[in-house]
Amino acid sequence: MSFFGDRTGDLEVFTVVVDTGSFSAAGRALDLAPSSVGRVIDRIEARLGVRLLLRTTRSLTLTPEGAAYLSAARRILCDLRETEQAISDQSVPRGRLRVSTSILYGRMVLVPLLGDFVRRYPGIVLDISLTDAVVDIAAGQADVGIRFGPLPDGPLTARKLGETRKVIVASPDYLARRGTPEIPEDLHGHDCLGFNFRRASPTWPFRRDGRDYALTIRGSVEANNGETLGQLAAEGVGITRVGAETVRDAIRAGDLVPLLEEFNPGDVEEIHAVFLGRGHMPARVRCFVDYLVERRRGSERTAPE
Repeated sequence: MSFFGDRTGDLEVFTVVVDTGSFSAAGRALDLAPSSVGRVIDRIEARLGVRLLLRTTRSLTLTPEGAAYLSAARRILCDLRETEQAISDQSVPRGRLRVSTSILYGRMVLVPLLGDFVRRYPGIVLDISLTDAVVDIAAGQADVGIRFGPLPDGPLTARKLGETRKVIVASPDYLARRGTPEIPEDLHGHDCLGFNFRRASPTWPFRRDGRDYALTIRGSVEANNGETLGQLAAEGVGITRVGAETVRDAIRAGDLVPLLEEFNPGDVEEIHAVFLGRGHMPARVRCFVDYLVERRRGSERTAPE
């Protein structure tokens, strides 16, 4: 091991000499000859122009300048080790991981998966936010976000987690009051609840006799998430078109009824995990996204037909 010409190495040699109390002991600790250790100390003192150690045949004593140099050397070496450790940690799954997802997806899908993830990666501290507000991943508000539907262009990387088919639903109470639409065009006489996203189109797609077409819809309420629209529909406010997973429980409970299924074009809403970076992302981000993809594929293989 050579420290010659390496100022960081000089610092380490100096601290080991002080800690061990002799050139011989320091040489054994560093796998260097005592004469080599002595030359390193001589070089440091010559560079600084001051004596750092008072040497006798039996002892080494720090001068005031040597004590100041020792304090600085320890601080520099400690900072270097911490910096190297922080960089090295990028390849090890540890640290705080901030994840943001919608309230419904978090409650129904994500949270039930987290226990196994925490047991698998004990070095990661999960920081979960369930919110229907869209957080800005690019601005550092979270490390990973779960997104539904089309993704806008931008700096984020996306991994597909799955998809959910779209379904038109209304409550039995609403249908009793307003009637059940038999064909898509009947929706013109109904209150159709839609999304308020700028990218959201005020049309719903249909398929009839093998031909796809879109129908403009209008309603009294718009919202930024499917859970709210599903709840409004279950309260009898109107008819809505959302992801089937969003209203799965309400359909099973009879609070919502699927409509116009024979005209359903079969389009789906894709679900993605989005995050910054691709090549050198922190290990905690990479292993979390890989875990979600793995669990989603596993659930699709075991899902009943």
